Amino acid sequence: MLALTFFEGRWLDGNPPVMGPLSQSFMHGSTVFDGARVFDGVAPDLLRHCERLVNSAAVMGLTCPVTAEEVAVLTHEGVGRMPAGMPLYVRPALFAEGGFLVPEPGTTRFTLTLFECPMPEPTGFSVCFSRFRRPRPDSAPTAAKASCLYPTTSHALVEAREKGFDNVIMRDGDDTVVEFGTSNLWIAKDGAVSTPAPNGTFLNGITRQRVMALLRDDGVEVREAALSVDDVLGADEVFSTGNLGKVLPVTRVEDRHLQPGPVFQRARALYMDFAHS
Repeated sequence: MLALTFFEGRWLDGNPPVMGPLSQSFMHGSTVFDGARVFDGVAPDLLRHCERLVNSAAVMGLTCPVTAEEVAVLTHEGVGRMPAGMPLYVRPALFAEGGFLVPEPGTTRFTLTLFECPMPEPTGFSVCFSRFRRPRPDSAPTAAKASCLYPTTSHALVEAREKGFDNVIMRDGDDTVVEFGTSNLWIAKDGAVSTPAPNGTFLNGITRQRVMALLRDDGVEVREAALSVDDVLGADEVFSTGNLGKVLPVTRVEDRHLQPGPVFQRARALYMDFAHS
């Protein structure tokens, strides 16, 4: 995998060491990061991803040593150093070098990695419901895109793959459906579109926000609501929005098989038109 990392003022090839065993974030999980995409020569909503990185740092008590605008400029510089046209994943990150249980804000260090990452084909993926739950805002730093939140996702994905599924549907402590393991969840029923209302247990994704606005501008009814397991199982369509694949269909929920439907197809077309505009 071709990768390029900016760290301490210079570009480095591959996967350079940036953290030591005494780094606060190494032991106590205060690292934050974000993800953006470059494909077909475009980087949709790049600045918004960089702004979310800065916000995540604030949530975790870190002082960001770069601005969102500087991260975006560095990203474009890095893209220029990679082969033209290569689909890339962009991952800026911040971690605390100093501190013990509590990070020392002024010791925050910045890295930016770009690596080769093909766009998934929109052929669909399978999901099951996970026994793991997303934490409440009073039990975890859910307002940040923080590395400490991801072991739950890892456990849920291992469970799903052992059962023969590609991904999982996550619920919160009240048994409300909130998202997929790695992206935001949408359903369509009788022409109307619904997506879980942000309740503090999952990130209100940037691609989610973009697709919602695009669909509404196109005249589609979009509702943010508390969704149940039965809502998902009874949907005409299920699809996802997220940074990795942007808009992708779900073709199996538990034992129920689905086809990519017209709402998904419209949402994906609208997003790709936006991205290339």
